[in-house]
Amino acid sequence: MKQQRLEILFEDDHILAVAKPSGLLSTPDRWDKNIPSVKGIMAAKYGDAYMVHRLDKETSGVMVLGKTAEAHRHLSGQFEHRTADKIYHAVVDGIVERDEFPIDIPITHDAKRKGLMRPSARGKESLTEIKVLERFRSASLLQCTIRTGRTHQIRVHCSAVGHPLLVDSDYGKSGAFLLSTIKRRFNVAKGDEERPIIDRLSLHSTSIAITHPVSEERVSFTAPYPRDFAALIQVLTKYSAPYTSKFDF
Repeated sequence: MKQQRLEILFEDDHILAVAKPSGLLSTPDRWDKNIPSVKGIMAAKYGDAYMVHRLDKETSGVMVLGKTAEAHRHLSGQFEHRTADKIYHAVVDGIVERDEFPIDIPITHDAKRKGLMRPSARGKESLTEIKVLERFRSASLLQCTIRTGRTHQIRVHCSAVGHPLLVDSDYGKSGAFLLSTIKRRFNVAKGDEERPIIDRLSLHSTSIAITHPVSEERVSFTAPYPRDFAALIQVLTKYSAPYTSKFDF
């Protein structure tokens, strides 16, 4: 998977908003500090960077960082007290019938699968608000607003209600999406191998709204779809959409 460039969406003396590409770690690897990460790149550029939240390595989208210890404390408090609005877009498997609904299922660590999570009545409170943006014949595009920040929350919640991410090898059915799965008479030249439309999590952190730690103004940052995510929506719209799409490419 080709690593893309980390894009700065906004910066001032107190905060940074960046668009993290899929494939880039949020924080340095525990064992190999030389592996690139958002924190490492920003620290090298600005001398320091304070992480407020994380995204999975394979998840793309907007992240907010503090440039000072004071800004970090202010932002961390917003995430802790759920006053920061975090919106993701997710392409999930199957047709989600309800237009809007909450998923209120506690989550805990999966003792049988290291590093993964699972639903459990004994887990921590976890709330995701779902809104269907588009329905295709074999998938759905969802807006997921998370009110709690549990590890793998959206991935676990979508899987728990029967609609795992379209691309998710841990909680779903596949680690890649191929055009041949939905396009009739799709042929690959002899000797060639079909390249996937997307081969990472079909999940994108679309926007974050926070209260600025100094001005106290409400500010919002949005990360556009990266190429692979946009291409996924495009091919689903063209080859698998039962209705006229709202998206204009």
